[in-house]
Amino acid sequence: MLSLTQLRKAFNHAPIEAVTPQAIAQYRDKRTGKVHANREISLLSHIYNITREWRLTNKENPAAGGRKNKETPRAFYASAEIWSAVYKLAVPELRDAMDLAYLTGQRPVDVLSMRAVDVIDGFLQVAQGKTAKKLRIRLSHGENLNQLGVLIERLLEQRRRWSVRNPYLIITERGMKVTTAMLRLSFDDARRQAVKEALECQDTTLAESVRQFQFRDIRPKAASEIDDPGDASRLLGHTDKRITETVYRRVGEIVKPTR
Repeated sequence: MLSLTQLRKAFNHAPIEAVTPQAIAQYRDKRTGKVHANREISLLSHIYNITREWRLTNKENPAAGGRKNKETPRAFYASAEIWSAVYKLAVPELRDAMDLAYLTGQRPVDVLSMRAVDVIDGFLQVAQGKTAKKLRIRLSHGENLNQLGVLIERLLEQRRRWSVRNPYLIITERGMKVTTAMLRLSFDDARRQAVKEALECQDTTLAESVRQFQFRDIRPKAASEIDDPGDASRLLGHTDKRITETVYRRVGEIVKPTR
């Protein structure tokens, strides 16, 4: 939606036939948000493909094959110290969301969409919104619940205790579903408090690291802390392990010393 808003500012009044590769290149170069520009041009390319499919134009797609801005994958890693600084100041529903995001390795929107009925026969059923990839995440190891299983049991018991009517696992103490906006605001508030506390302790390094921490960094944190890259890739729902390796695993490979 944000990409479409930006595109409309530049191309809303341009006839379909008038947009050229040169115009798109100028748009790319003028945009201050270089990564956002890539996403916007990809959307514009998709729009042109649809217009050709619907025979609104026979013009070649002017956004196809053009150069994109160079992208550097985000390298931030939320260490235990950074995690704890925010976690201890988080409201209960944010802690639940952080735990669920870490233990499942799923995207924020998918975490907030998880429901009580998704817990079936010892698995948490996940249908990823972005890719439609379906996963079944184990809740036990043998006869014993794993950490995710313990968390899910607590969240289900919490729902029963509060007589919650809505279907979602991540809820407030009043039984309300936590929305994306609520999650962002609560995370921003906990992070702000954590930065303040670090500065009061004169730990400017921790303060700066916490300031960079975003909820979306929990997914790569999960991928980084699973020893087997294959297991990490499967949990994240990636069909290409290289994506997990290059984008999501943000700690060094474990290696042996010379002696």
